[in-house]
Amino acid sequence: MDRRNIAIIAHVDHGKTTLVDKLLAQSGTFRANQQVAERAMDSNDLERERGITILAKCTSVDWNGLRINIVDTPGHADFGGEVERILTMVDGVVLLVDAAEGPMPQTKFVLGKALRLGLRPIVVINKVDRPDARAHEVHDMVFDLFAALEATDEQLDFPTLFASGRNGWATDDLESGARESLTPLFEKIVAHVPPPKVDLEQPFTMLATTLEYDPYLGRILTGRVQTGIARVNMPVKAMTRTGELIEQGRLTKLLSFRGLERVPIDEAEAGDIIAIAGLVKPTVADTICAPDVVAPVPAQPIDPPTLAMTFSVNDSPLAGRDGDKVTSRMIRDRLMREAEGNVAIRITETDGKDAFEVAGRGELQLGVLIETMRREGFELSISRPRVLLKSENGQRLEPIEEVVVDVDEEYAGVVVEKLGQRRGEMADMRPSGGGKTRLVFHVPSRGLIGYQGEFLTDTRGTGVMARLFHAYAPYKGTIPERRNGVLISNGDGEALAYALWNLEERGPLFIEPGVQVYAGMLIGEHTRDNDLDVNPLKGKQLSNVRASGKDEAVRLTPPRLMSLEQAISYIADDELVEVTPKAIRLRKRLLDINDRKKASKRAEAV
Repeated sequence: MDRRNIAIIAHVDHGKTTLVDKLLAQSGTFRANQQVAERAMDSNDLERERGITILAKCTSVDWNGLRINIVDTPGHADFGGEVERILTMVDGVVLLVDAAEGPMPQTKFVLGKALRLGLRPIVVINKVDRPDARAHEVHDMVFDLFAALEATDEQLDFPTLFASGRNGWATDDLESGARESLTPLFEKIVAHVPPPKVDLEQPFTMLATTLEYDPYLGRILTGRVQTGIARVNMPVKAMTRTGELIEQGRLTKLLSFRGLERVPIDEAEAGDIIAIAGLVKPTVADTICAPDVVAPVPAQPIDPPTLAMTFSVNDSPLAGRDGDKVTSRMIRDRLMREAEGNVAIRITETDGKDAFEVAGRGELQLGVLIETMRREGFELSISRPRVLLKSENGQRLEPIEEVVVDVDEEYAGVVVEKLGQRRGEMADMRPSGGGKTRLVFHVPSRGLIGYQGEFLTDTRGTGVMARLFHAYAPYKGTIPERRNGVLISNGDGEALAYALWNLEERGPLFIEPGVQVYAGMLIGEHTRDNDLDVNPLKGKQLSNVRASGKDEAVRLTPPRLMSLEQAISYIADDELVEVTPKAIRLRKRLLDINDRKKASKRAEAV
């Protein structure tokens, strides 16, 4: 059967997964009466909750006797490691751009990778039915982006479609074209994306691009067959990128993608995208091949991680009450398993052996890992994120991110001021339509830790911020950290409404009455810049004398309850986030007040 292999790439929230839904539906993949979830490709619980794609996934559609293998990729820069590997499996890309927002940082990132691999793109200007759409202007911006990324003449001659993925139509003529179906997109894929180069005479080779676990089949590696034919039970071996032998075995299972299903097949030939089972050691970027092959398939190098956190055993007084996976051995095994399948994450053990440094691309990527682990029953203590610096020719370098901000004009001033305080340098400022201004900054990664919440507050929730690793540059100097101190509990027990009511004047609280607290736990933010130890357990002194007007119910201001990402970005270097399946608590690293005083004296002496 003739086939095409394509990836759908775009910035986060530009409509990739919704478009794949409509491609599946219009190709006849689903029965007419079949119930299918919205964004069917987002199968992971966290993907559904957050409305983003985290893991790259494969599917296929049959259209007029042609099989089109489609890879849905993540749009967030933190998961860029997924996108880089996926592009080696395909022969063409569909670049999706929002008709109002235009090209964003992740658009530039994934498009640059695709162009360097020589892939020919099809551009789809999506969401043209938005009231603030500016399709032709965005089309010109996309062309300028191609030119800036040094696309070849052939790549610059890209076909363009205007579409509404949600309504399931595409057209090459925005003014007078029919808005009926996605047939124009199918036709462009067939005409513009070359069929895979097939060499059946060579021995079987395949590059593993994604890894997952199945309780029945074990390790499942997905990739594209580069040469030859794969058959069930054939002997194979696995090699690293440098050609070292990892393992020899057999292909116990071959699986092909049919719509949302994975179906067993007996053989697959060059050009097919398949999943295999039967090997226990190979991982992403390794080559699976016939025993007589000597050279591995070339693999793309992955951009290095830029941010690290320390994951350690939860040693608080409330440890072990919620989770059932609390030992350092369990945490280590889970992190090592994650690092095998996720090449953008790097794990190193600390000297104490009960803590692990986890390095990744950004706060969101590490936040998703922590959230996944807590749902699996783990209890952890997480440190403040820190950026990974490197030294070159005796000079200290730090990661710089390109930040693109779309804000209403009235809020542009406060954003410029705040990012300036965080050592950001403005690279561009221009109107972006609809009364909004687009600002482009180059900001040190450490200056962006914890800024997202502040940004949303400053822009009244109307601003959109996207960020992407830009380059390493000389260290920019100190950046002011959190200005306020914190309120610290000085006892263990259940927080009382009366005590919290008296503490409200000291600053906003993080907890509600009835919450279990312990000495050293953070229960609020101090209005001043110093930390304050307080008693949230103090009850009202009762007497048999009744005073008029004194017995009214205590009215408390609603507390500031933090999400996992907010908590991680809020804490200072001497604080930790305690994460359990049922709770997220903030605490001091040293719980005892005397230990904290000794540590501060030592720090002052130094």
